[in-house]
Amino acid sequence: MGIFSIGLSLINKSYMLDIAKAHTADIPHLQQLIKDSVTGLSTGFYSTAQVESALIYVFGIDTQLIADGTYFIARWNGKIAGCGGWSKRNTLFGGDQTKGIEDPLLNPETDAARIRAFFVHPDWARKGVGTALLDICAENAYSNGFRNLELAATLPGIPFYLKLGFKRMEDRNILLADGQILQLSVMQKSI
Repeated sequence: MGIFSIGLSLINKSYMLDIAKAHTADIPHLQQLIKDSVTGLSTGFYSTAQVESALIYVFGIDTQLIADGTYFIARWNGKIAGCGGWSKRNTLFGGDQTKGIEDPLLNPETDAARIRAFFVHPDWARKGVGTALLDICAENAYSNGFRNLELAATLPGIPFYLKLGFKRMEDRNILLADGQILQLSVMQKSI
């Protein structure tokens, strides 16, 4: 059973969304979820080459989030539906493959907590999974002294975050190792 349990109702059916802290044993399942999410929800936003490149060079598990206890996994009636976390560390986006140096801690009095590595399986997109995960992350960040959130949104994620009150601060084009460009938008919100 998860540390959080949220009952959702959709089209006259009852569903149960359980959200719990992710553990290292979850990593293989989360890697598959990330692949399914990125390939399934990026159509029309990024080319196939950009998606394949981003899965190699950017999108993946940041094991520091799991070690910090700030990464969550959502199960919808027992099936993995999504994942996401928050961080008290400097890294704004990317999995372990993007890190080359130690990830220093942020100061909650002056820095924004990072919202990190949100992925929802296409079968559960737009059903409240991402919102439930974000609510838990915001509550956790707030209880750790943070009053602002910051994230790097992918193109398909921008409308979701705008709907939840985030503001676009800066658009970035990230040059990946194989020459592909990944467009992201840095977004912020007060909590």
